[in-house]
Amino acid sequence: MSNAFQYRPKFVDIRVRPPRKGEDDVMGLKPGERRCDHAGCIAVATAKAPKSRERLEEHYWFCQPHAAEYNKTWNFFAGMNQTEADTVREQAFTGDRPTWAFKASRASREAAAFAAGAGRVARDPFGLFRAARAKADAEAEEAARRLGRLERAALADLDLEVTATAAKIRTRYTELIKRCHPDANGGDRSAEHKLQRVLKAYKTLQKAKLV
Repeated sequence: MSNAFQYRPKFVDIRVRPPRKGEDDVMGLKPGERRCDHAGCIAVATAKAPKSRERLEEHYWFCQPHAAEYNKTWNFFAGMNQTEADTVREQAFTGDRPTWAFKASRASREAAAFAAGAGRVARDPFGLFRAARAKADAEAEEAARRLGRLERAALADLDLEVTATAAKIRTRYTELIKRCHPDANGGDRSAEHKLQRVLKAYKTLQKAKLV
């Protein structure tokens, strides 16, 4: 049957056999890919690692498992003592550039300008601070006008002005107690009369809610 039908495939069989051990599977690489640099590995390289501390710009190319194995044994500070390692860390932190303190020196322009204007009064063109001071003075005068004879006498016993604040009254009271108490004067009772007046004056001011 010379005229019998014979199968003739229209396409070429493009199947590729797996590479044998030791063979370089060149056909397995796609454009732009490269082989792992680990000896005997034919996998595609996906990670790079520096070759040495002195050659950081040069890299090995490894597949992921061999890159992990290489990183376990990599030690940038190998062969350095503690001082050298600390110096390298500091240089890496500052970018190996000199650093300066933010504090200005005494010879700087800023320090000279500050010294020249130290004795000047701050300008107040809109009267903001002047208004605040006037308000505070007015409040102090109003409080002084509300004081009665007893309160004025109590402040006088404490050697204070009628415009004294509560904080100033407490400070002066503590100071006079320490000064006049016999225990603070080696048992001397010569200031005991003054001490009684101070105690009475403070109680008077407390009743008036000035402290």
